[in-house]
Amino acid sequence: MSDVKKALYLPRFLPYRLTKLSGFVSRSLSRLYSEKFDLTIQEWGIVAILGSEGEMTASQIGELASLDKVNVSRAVDRLEKAGRVKRKTLLRDRRSSVLSLTEEGQNVLARIVPLAQDYEDKLLADFSAEEIEVMDDILNRLDRKAARLRDIMLSR
Repeated sequence: MSDVKKALYLPRFLPYRLTKLSGFVSRSLSRLYSEKFDLTIQEWGIVAILGSEGEMTASQIGELASLDKVNVSRAVDRLEKAGRVKRKTLLRDRRSSVLSLTEEGQNVLARIVPLAQDYEDKLLADFSAEEIEVMDDILNRLDRKAARLRDIMLSR
């Protein structure tokens, strides 16, 4: 008898389940704001991050949003052309710049946040406050573990 590993069972494979859920939620949310506000999923993520964190570099945004440089660059270019994001060159390093929301970007964010919060409220409506706290704790732990594993794999 050969020593063949058991086949991967996708319905129970956590990375697959997280990707599937994330994609479904992102696509559902994007329907709320893509036509109304002319934003892609990546652009919405950048607007939300800048609204939450303030000024950041494109690479910092990419790290937080789990987006590669090309996707961040394209999204930032579109946001800048739409007048929603502005770029400021750093004096200490003229090759780098920080991004921030313009007044238009802040207005768009202010109009989208209630829609996003309403979606989240509906998504979590069947969970108790305790279950939501446990889920949040588990997701935070998974984030930290995944980051450690990524760092280990990158250092090889």
